[in-house]
Amino acid sequence: MYTVYVLYSEKFQKHYTGYSSDFEARLMSHQILGNKDWCIRYRPWKVLYTDTFDSKVEAMKKEKWLKSGVGREFVKSLPH
Repeated sequence: MYTVYVLYSEKFQKHYTGYSSDFEARLMSHQILGNKDWCIRYRPWKVLYTDTFDSKVEAMKKEKWLKSGVGREFVKSLPH
């Protein structure tokens, strides 16, 4: 299973979109464990959106869509 996710930093009003085969571990990396990544500058993160897929290809397509113009509008419409 792969999880596509959108995180939101309320303090900096930033979104982060990604996918992972282990969402809980990846979220922990974004929130606590990571020490040299774009994400650490904008902590703490709030989970805005998740969707699960059986294949990596499907997850990558959804992530790509979320990063497109239409997808970014969808993300902006999510309740923060």
